[in-house]
Amino acid sequence: MCVEATPPPSSRLTRRGILAGAAALAGTMAAAGGATAAVGDRAASSGRRAPGTTARVGHLVIQGGTLLDPATGEVTENAVVVIADGTVRAAGRRGAVAVPQGVEVLDAHGRWILPGLVDAHIHLSTAAEARDAVRKGATSARSGSTSFYQDIAVRELARHSPALAPRLKAAGVFVTPNLGDTVLADPDLTPLARLKDGVRSAEALRRVVGVNLARGADVIKTRVNERAGLPEQDPLAQVYSREQLAAIVAAAGRRGKGVLCHSYSEQGCHDAVTAGIRSLEHGAFVGERTLHEMRRRGTYFTPTLTAIAGLAESSDPILAERGLTYLPILKRAVLAAHELGVPLAAGTDSSGGVVDPIGGEVELMHSAGLSPLDAIRTATTGAARLLGLTRTAGRLTRGYTGDALLLSGDPLTDLTVLKRPVAVVRAGVMAA
Repeated sequence: MCVEATPPPSSRLTRRGILAGAAALAGTMAAAGGATAAVGDRAASSGRRAPGTTARVGHLVIQGGTLLDPATGEVTENAVVVIADGTVRAAGRRGAVAVPQGVEVLDAHGRWILPGLVDAHIHLSTAAEARDAVRKGATSARSGSTSFYQDIAVRELARHSPALAPRLKAAGVFVTPNLGDTVLADPDLTPLARLKDGVRSAEALRRVVGVNLARGADVIKTRVNERAGLPEQDPLAQVYSREQLAAIVAAAGRRGKGVLCHSYSEQGCHDAVTAGIRSLEHGAFVGERTLHEMRRRGTYFTPTLTAIAGLAESSDPILAERGLTYLPILKRAVLAAHELGVPLAAGTDSSGGVVDPIGGEVELMHSAGLSPLDAIRTATTGAARLLGLTRTAGRLTRGYTGDALLLSGDPLTDLTVLKRPVAVVRAGVMAA
């Protein structure tokens, strides 16, 4: 949980080199896989593209299915969704929407049509993982960090070839006391290797944040507690104080970036929230006082129930016991947060080459006590707001990106259909 170690690239790689490499990778994969590239995302239009690369656009009509709008709960039967240049131009009942001629048509009869889902906490380190995330329904995502800035390259891959990767908010490297081999991710991090106590001083914390921002990170990821997924660590042990977390938040905030914080203990959760983080990750033992503070501040809660449920299935007895103990506690915290009005976002915390379907997290949200529609909102409109994609992702209506799922049944009565999409459309292009 929260990022597996992967081999580092050359420390001589610059940010420009990462972007150019990502663009080249996108072109190579598109050619090899025969995928059609599309750009239907306004974030891409403002992003940087390496010289000599172009992104083709997606034009598609989805017709005949039952369309669900998570924002309103409205269900439209025999619906039509018109996507042009990767963006929804019209959506509604068949006969009320003009269908352009000469555009590819995706027959959705007998299917439900939903907007692509958002995974608000995922670790994507390879092109294969990125493509798998899309195939499993996550057309937008927020990185929970990577060891060597792979997520920044994945973000650029998504901009040039959207069908190959989710639209991604990249976190760069983890702001954590022990960087380990991550000091090789950038030459400006290597001096931190000689710090006896690790990355703890205000200067060291600012340096890691600053290097992340220089590399183009969209958000900053840090921790307040140790990891639950390592049996030798105590997830209730606190590694950063409120003051240290506030230094991270301030450094990120100077560049308009938010902070997501790995947390478990009651005190750790409270320190993180009062330090000004944007979202609380995991948060199994978050207390009532902290939930009230989160509601007041608008702090998001990303519980990553999938990851905790995965611990319960571990072959390691310590991890299995930890998962079995934490999961019911976390579910109660999720329901309490929802009832208080704390905004929730779905995230799988997938890492290490295994991508869990974001639909499984939605199902777990429902098992915690949310209605099916509210559970769906945690992976659509709710998560989109957290990622700053309020007018881009989470709905299939005019002006939104053309990301869609076709499902075999009604998700309002059977959320398991979200885990196995019949088809995924990313920016107007069928994901293969």
